[in-house]
Amino acid sequence: MAESAFPKAVLFDLDGTLLDSAPDMLATANAMLAARGRAPITLDVLRPVVSKGSRAMVSVAFPELGQEARDALVPEFLERYEALIGQHAVLFDGVDGMLEALEAAGCAWGIVTNKPARFTDPLMPLIGLDHAGCVVSGDTTPHPKPHPGPLLEAAKRLGLAPEQCWYVGDDLRDIQAGRAAGMPTVACQWGYCGATEPLTWEADHLVASPGALLDLIVASVPRSATLAA
Repeated sequence: MAESAFPKAVLFDLDGTLLDSAPDMLATANAMLAARGRAPITLDVLRPVVSKGSRAMVSVAFPELGQEARDALVPEFLERYEALIGQHAVLFDGVDGMLEALEAAGCAWGIVTNKPARFTDPLMPLIGLDHAGCVVSGDTTPHPKPHPGPLLEAAKRLGLAPEQCWYVGDDLRDIQAGRAAGMPTVACQWGYCGATEPLTWEADHLVASPGALLDLIVASVPRSATLAA
C-alpha cells in the first residue's frame, strides 16, 4: 500500500463506514412487506446491499418482481425510511473514539455521502454527528460519487486542497471518487462490503476497524505533531 502524509482532514462515507444504518433499512423493508401480508426478511439478507441504494434493497425484499415493478416501490421505500430514520441505526463500534481522537489532534473530519440531503440533514443530530466539519450529501453537487465533485466540494468547504484530505469508504465508488479527486483513499472492511471485496479496489490503504484507521493515521503523524489516543 502507498504511504500517505498526515491528513489535515479525513472525509468519510456515511452508511457502512461511520453508521450502521442497516437496521433502519431492515425496518423499512419489513414494514413494506408487512403491509402486503408478506413475511419479513432478515438483516443478513439485506445488509450486503445496503450501500448499493434503495433500488437494490427493494430488489432483495421483492425478488419476484420485475425491474419496473420494483422501481415503482422505491418512492414508498424512501417515504417509509424517512419516517423512521435514525430509530435503529447506530455508529459502528469504535467510531466515536476515533472521531474524538482526530478532533484532539486538530484533524478535521467531514462526511461525503450519496444519501440525499432530505435524509442526511435530519439524521446528523439523531446519531450525534452534527459537529462534523462539513456534510456533503448526494444532491449537494450535480453528480454523486463516484464523481469526484462531492469530495472536492467537501475539501473546498474545509478550506483545504484535495491532497490534504483522506477519503474513507466501504464501497468501490468511494475509492473511485477519492482517486479521481486526488485524495489518498482508505477502504474500510467493517462495513457492508465484507472483508475480501475491498482487496480488489486498489485503495491506498485497507483497514479492518476504526481503531486500525486511527493507528494508520498515527503512523503518518509528523514528528512535530501529536495525536491523542
